[in-house]
Amino acid sequence: KRPFRFQAVVSTQSTGSDEFSHMRPEQRQQLLHEGSGPRVVNAYVEITFDNTDNRIPIEKEEVTIRRVIGFKKDQYFLDKKNVTKTDVMNLLESAGFSRSNPYYIVKQGRIVTMATAPDSQRLKLLREVAGTRVYDERKEESLGILKDTEVKIEKIDEFLQYIEERLKTLEEEKEELKEYQKWDRMHRSLEYTMYDKELREVRDKLESLDQQRLEEGDRTKDLTIHLSTTANEIKFLERDLKELEIKTSSTRTERDQLAEERQHQIREKAKLELDLKDLDDICNDDLATKGSSAEELAQVEEQIKTAQETLDQVVPQFHEQKDLEESCNSQLRINEQRRAELYAKKGRNLEFTDQKKRDEWIRTELKTYGSNLSQKEDQLKTVEREVCDTKEKIAKITEEIKERSENLDERKKEIEETNKELGEAKIKRDEVQNKRKELWRQDSNFEQSLNTSKEQLDEAERQLRSTVSKAFNNGIDAIKKIVREKNISGVYGPLIENFKCNEKFFTAVEVTAGNRLFYIIVDTDKTASQILSIMNKNKMSGEVNFLPLNRLSYKEIQYPTSNDVIPMVSKLEYNQIFKPAMETIFGKTLICRSLEIASQYARNEHMDCITLDGDQV
Repeated sequence: KRPFRFQAVVSTQSTGSDEFSHMRPEQRQQLLHEGSGPRVVNAYVEITFDNTDNRIPIEKEEVTIRRVIGFKKDQYFLDKKNVTKTDVMNLLESAGFSRSNPYYIVKQGRIVTMATAPDSQRLKLLREVAGTRVYDERKEESLGILKDTEVKIEKIDEFLQYIEERLKTLEEEKEELKEYQKWDRMHRSLEYTMYDKELREVRDKLESLDQQRLEEGDRTKDLTIHLSTTANEIKFLERDLKELEIKTSSTRTERDQLAEERQHQIREKAKLELDLKDLDDICNDDLATKGSSAEELAQVEEQIKTAQETLDQVVPQFHEQKDLEESCNSQLRINEQRRAELYAKKGRNLEFTDQKKRDEWIRTELKTYGSNLSQKEDQLKTVEREVCDTKEKIAKITEEIKERSENLDERKKEIEETNKELGEAKIKRDEVQNKRKELWRQDSNFEQSLNTSKEQLDEAERQLRSTVSKAFNNGIDAIKKIVREKNISGVYGPLIENFKCNEKFFTAVEVTAGNRLFYIIVDTDKTASQILSIMNKNKMSGEVNFLPLNRLSYKEIQYPTSNDVIPMVSKLEYNQIFKPAMETIFGKTLICRSLEIASQYARNEHMDCITLDGDQV
């Protein structure tokens, strides 16, 4: 026979024993590798057995067993096939290598211990080496099994006795069973007859129920159609109700405006009535003033007429008196001259004693005539002044009457013009108020439409936010807050807010871009770094992805010319500064008419293809 061939690892501990299985990973690492150099992650022990005598129950002349040792677990291979440890142990025990006899492997220091051991230990060791210990253990196990077997035999005997008693009882029950079977057959035949009758009745009922079910199904279908129609009607009615609510709100607002206008009109009416009353009072005062002025004019004219008649009477008398005075004066002078001549003739010596007295008398007489003459002249001047004053008063009264007549005509014209202007102003005011009302109504409608649009926008934003994870929403909110507070330029917002497209392409665009619709477009990577540093500094939560325009590069793609495919990027409306971002996300995608065409172009053009329904290839 050929000797055994083996490979072994010599170490401070035996790697072939079970003690290695209980070592910690650090101890395993220390065992596998010590010192410098690259670390060894595993090792193996392999034994090749000569099996020409078929001691190992495998039809091979050589059997190889390998144990691979790693950091965490061990693996066993039998002729390069992975097996379990139990399979290896059973195979070795079948060949005579028992776990109960551990002396196939001699540990270090074991020989010295055996050489210095006493005789009793050596005898015990020889018995263990000879394998008698195994047989003793098996003998004890066999005795225990024998005792258990005897106990089981006793239990079996008791069970057999119980079975015999049970058989007797069963024989008695067998006769009863035959009698029972006889009556049971009769019972079953009767039951069958009854059940058959009931079955026919139930079938008839079932047919009628099926007919009713079909009728109920048709009725349910009608009810479903009616329900769908009613739901659509309810939807339309809700829409109409919403429109009516909007109209009611606008009508209510218009009513309030009209009430305010009515109050304003009432106030304006009261004001105009007061103004009209004031004008009537002024006109009445003017009429009264005109009447009194006419009466005064008549009185003044009467006075002028009287004064004129008096004047006409006084002037001739004045002239007569003046002529009379002149004649008297001339007669006086003549008489004085004659008297003087007479006195001269008669001699003044008789009247005056001396010439001095005569001269004094003459002087006195001259003075008396002079004073009388001055008084007459003063009276004449006074009368002339009164005449001039009366003429001036007459001229002033005439001028005043003329001016008042002219002023009255002018006032009438001014009142007519004012009334005309007032009418035109009222017309203009009414037109302006109508325009203001119309503008108020339009403003109310615009405000209501704006509120409705805001509600729809909020609802759309809520639906949009519900389609994205909370981390994306938090990130977008954080960026908006930073841009608003720090006034950072160059941040254009999420991709979805920077382009438009037709509604029929919504599904295709959404499937193509996915979460990239919420990537933030920025002008440069420095802006993105600035925002990220602020978020990290303030410990803001959220997930953000940036599309820096200065870092995005794309190539012009030659798209296929066909009526069955459309470049997706050509159906997007966006500012040209965002072209790098749009080309990066949508540039390599074609919208195809059907899934078959999409598969064909994806295979031929090496591009992403998608249908309008969102089927992507």
